[in-house]
Amino acid sequence: MGTTIPLPKDEPATIGDLNSVFFNIVNIALAFAGIAFFILLILGGFKYMTAGGEAPKVEAAKKTLTSAIAGLVLILLSYLILVVIEEITGAPITGFDVILPNIR
Repeated sequence: MGTTIPLPKDEPATIGDLNSVFFNIVNIALAFAGIAFFILLILGGFKYMTAGGEAPKVEAAKKTLTSAIAGLVLILLSYLILVVIEEITGAPITGFDVILPNIR
């Protein structure tokens, strides 16, 4: 998922370009979620290490770590649910394709 789909620069945008736009938005959102998880994990670990055994600080650090891990699990479970629904129904719901009518 590290690549983006380029949009044509020499032509005006069409409804068919929504596929590229949606793909790029999803990639950016997932990258942001990963970065947020990493930052919260580092922040929670730092809080825990500098708590000095004080119960309120330790609890705050544990809450930060728990929230970061819960957020990651929520994102992964959301994708897993979509994949399971796609496998059961056969409908391609994890992709975004614009199907244009064949008008002549």
